Amino acid sequence: MKALIGIRREDKNRWERRVPLVPEHIRELKQKHTIEVILQPSEIRVFPDEEYLRAGAKVQENLSGCSIIFAIKEIPLDFFQPGKTYVFFSHTIKGQSHNMPLLKKVLELKCQLIDYEKVVDEKGKRLIFFGEYAGMAGLIDTFWALGQRLNREGIRTPFSEISPAHRYKSLTEAKEKLTEIGKKISTDGLPQSLRPLLCGVTGYGNVSRGAQEILDCLPIKEIAPEEINEVFKEPDEPKNVIYKIVFKEEHTVEPISSKHQFQLQDYYEHPEKYRARFYSYLPYLTILVNCIYWEKKYPRLVTKADLKRLYTEQPKPRLRVIGDISCDIDGAIECTTHATDPDNPVFVYDPFTERTTDGSAGAGPVVMAIDNLPCELPRESSIYFSQVLKGFIPEMVQADFSADFDRCNLSPAIKNAVIVYHGKLTPNYIYLNKFL
Repeated sequence: MKALIGIRREDKNRWERRVPLVPEHIRELKQKHTIEVILQPSEIRVFPDEEYLRAGAKVQENLSGCSIIFAIKEIPLDFFQPGKTYVFFSHTIKGQSHNMPLLKKVLELKCQLIDYEKVVDEKGKRLIFFGEYAGMAGLIDTFWALGQRLNREGIRTPFSEISPAHRYKSLTEAKEKLTEIGKKISTDGLPQSLRPLLCGVTGYGNVSRGAQEILDCLPIKEIAPEEINEVFKEPDEPKNVIYKIVFKEEHTVEPISSKHQFQLQDYYEHPEKYRARFYSYLPYLTILVNCIYWEKKYPRLVTKADLKRLYTEQPKPRLRVIGDISCDIDGAIECTTHATDPDNPVFVYDPFTERTTDGSAGAGPVVMAIDNLPCELPRESSIYFSQVLKGFIPEMVQADFSADFDRCNLSPAIKNAVIVYHGKLTPNYIYLNKFL
């Protein structure tokens, strides 16, 4: 008997062109596992409907015959049907208030909700993600923002030649352009007023790796955070390099008590015992690229008070751009007051008035806070995501969703990602009741 799964079209905004499964992998699932796929039609999806039809999929509005339905972004409330299984990024696991109606609907209709974000291995490492592509697009947009800000200041640099990520035809074209700009910097150098140019990257996970992959297209010299002061002491620092500094947890926080030393696991388990210490690096950075996962229990990386202090102590600070790739509103970067879109990607935060102004002009750092960065590289990010997801499709199709949760025949990785089962929160997610 053939299994039937559905793919909902993405319509959250005009930028969302990604898809969870690409035509090539749908053809493979049909040939190897006799899994049939129905997609809703879409005029903006990066892979046209015709490609899916050639791959053997069906394209139609009605997905009611599909017991499992896949998507990328949140699903509208009126789309859910009783008892079905939905797989998408629900953005509910932190109790996000704007998505609690969605969670309530899934519970009311006695559905199953599986969230890609919580598909992890035995060490808690995420297995299905777009993170690296968020990092890639975010780094491109951050350096585009730097070029715009420097233009405002009348400082000519090759960075002004960078376009936002979504304007490139492909990731390859974007990398080629960054490499070309890197060669110009290697040959001609950077203006003296910008030297040394330090780019700080926080975190070392998937998002950070993606950002660094693009950053390494430029003439980079990596240094440790402890070496920053030495760079500024060099009388003849090189004019044709960009310094890259990767910050880990031990660089961003310190124990409150002088009797204790930093221990990573202790920090994760008892963040209340630690305080922020990142400000000591902030005055030296021209660019800050934030790639860390953050929750309210952790100290912020950069507070509004930090920025006010920086602009008080240095009326013209080195810091030009904050690329907040993680984009937690009022989160690790407190001045990320709102998310932005690819067609209006940045705003300037004024540390004294605490107001924001769209664009790159004004007093304060330029903040890039696009909350859906992988959609700027829709083809490459979809292919990567689909390549991983297709490996989990057969087990989800073969699972017995009519059985009790303990006997539904899902692997531990997928079972961990089941937030709702038969209309009830599963044991790992009972804590969400307090947000409902």
